[in-house]
Amino acid sequence: MPTSIRPATPADAVAVTALMNAVDELEIGRPETDLHTVLGDLEHPDTDLERDSWLAPDGERLVAFGLLWDPSDGERIDVDLYALPSHRAETERILAAMEARALEKARANGAARAVVHLHLNATPTLDTGLLTERGWRIVRRYHVLHRPLDPARDPLPAPTAGVRVRGCASEEDRVRVHALHQESFAGHFDFQPRPYGTWLHDLGARQLDWNLVWIVTADDLGDCGFLIARDDREAMGWIRSVGVLPAARGRGLGGFLLRHAFGVFAARGRDTVGLGVDTRNTTGAPRLYERHGLTLHYAVDTWETVVR
Repeated sequence: MPTSIRPATPADAVAVTALMNAVDELEIGRPETDLHTVLGDLEHPDTDLERDSWLAPDGERLVAFGLLWDPSDGERIDVDLYALPSHRAETERILAAMEARALEKARANGAARAVVHLHLNATPTLDTGLLTERGWRIVRRYHVLHRPLDPARDPLPAPTAGVRVRGCASEEDRVRVHALHQESFAGHFDFQPRPYGTWLHDLGARQLDWNLVWIVTADDLGDCGFLIARDDREAMGWIRSVGVLPAARGRGLGGFLLRHAFGVFAARGRDTVGLGVDTRNTTGAPRLYERHGLTLHYAVDTWETVVR
């Protein structure tokens, strides 16, 4: 019998994390979702949990969870949906509610339609038949890559002549990283420009170890690349973003930043590092990561629907 659906609150973060980790175990073989990440999503200042979240409890556990947010202030709306197998009715109710709410949000933004994106493991627990029946389709695939680390094999690299790397020690540096991020990723699939304050929150700036954020500088170009890493995941060290300005690509700066991150993580005692990449990235990032020893951990598909 289908269970009731209700909005989430930050007090549900532990239960939501448990559901996501149960999904992780079914899809990739081990739990990789951390409580602080879930709590950050539930406490996002731009999310109205009363209208933008959905929980399906079954006794003491959750069987499905949905969350919606609006990254574009236009027609583009993002949703997350986690569901255990054999809970099709609850999943379908949440999916329908998210589609309706996405259209409401898009129209409030002045758009005539909602273009909704959902990221799912390529072999998900969620019944994808529900998606195809409702007109959803896959529009992109991402790979989550990982790589073993070893202090002896991964020392800090020496920069080439005319190249320097510095940490992100000041507010001025943080503003600079934001600018580099926005320019480096402009034109990438699904990139949504964000003002500095929103970017900081989405980054989890209050909990971020800014010692793991670096800027690379070339004598003839100035600041031209960055890497943002995190060491707050239990499963592995994580490279959240690495970018190089178009004018500086092809000079080995992205690889240098990667090796720098590998060396720092290895020195901290991490044995694995991971990152995500768009398989159709046109800057050569997938080949760069392959050359640096990163291999497939699992794949994620972007599903899309247009609601009018």
